[in-house]
Amino acid sequence: MLSPQRVEQQPTVRVEGGSVSTHAPGQEPGRGPGRPQSRPSLDVIRAELNAVLVAAPPDRSADELCVACVRLLGVDGAAISVVHEGASHGTFGSSSPASRRLDEYQFTFGEGPCLEAVAKRRPVLVPDLDLPDGQRWPAFTEAVLHDGIRSVFALPIMLASSCVGALDLVRAGPGPLEDDQLAGAALAAELASLTLLDLFAGPGPDVDADVAVHGEDGWGRLAELDRIEVYQATGMLIAQLEVGPAEALVRLRAHAMATNQTASQVAAAIVERRLVLERDAPEPPGARGRSRP
Repeated sequence: MLSPQRVEQQPTVRVEGGSVSTHAPGQEPGRGPGRPQSRPSLDVIRAELNAVLVAAPPDRSADELCVACVRLLGVDGAAISVVHEGASHGTFGSSSPASRRLDEYQFTFGEGPCLEAVAKRRPVLVPDLDLPDGQRWPAFTEAVLHDGIRSVFALPIMLASSCVGALDLVRAGPGPLEDDQLAGAALAAELASLTLLDLFAGPGPDVDADVAVHGEDGWGRLAELDRIEVYQATGMLIAQLEVGPAEALVRLRAHAMATNQTASQVAAAIVERRLVLERDAPEPPGARGRSRP
């Protein structure tokens, strides 16, 4: 689980959705109880990350890679976000449910470091979210600071020439990744593309062409793996509110932000018929286009 900021002599801290362990007093951020104080070298990081992918079952490789990032890179959580057309489409792997929740914030708010890393095709490194650099994502930053996260690092994941997502690393305390940690994070992002390869690529030798041809099938398969409630709820809202898919998703996200929930929580309530969103009130006759005093 993610470790929150260090609190003097406090063994645990409550976080929405459950409790997570914290650092022992004086313990370095990103090094849970029992971790060695010496940082692994880049050679060790490379060897252990490769070993994880070789040993992990295919359906667990993304999660195991994220767990290894926490163990090797001095961070407290990791997640692999898949991004398509500027929007988060799923959490393909994570080191813990708390890490998955942080990625869910980016989907709910439509902003965050992974989306920026994919859009710019370069790493987005924020050593302290409490400083002005972190305020470019106001809703995301407020949520993760509330959850005890102070630094985030997002590295784009390239599949051939396509940028398909990002590796998100988070830390409870402020501070940059050290040289070998940052180089190891870049290597982990490269390896993360291998965990996504079966999702997007076909059997041909030309991966670029395969991604282009099979990519949409990949997004459909992803919908079956993650956030299926959101897709189901969006379909229900299209029928109930008589709106298009984009407007239905906007309405779902708006309700999530207004009620301090994630999009998946609101979607589950809609699918289970515990929540019904109201249609917009119709405009009175002659109101359209009429100027207001």
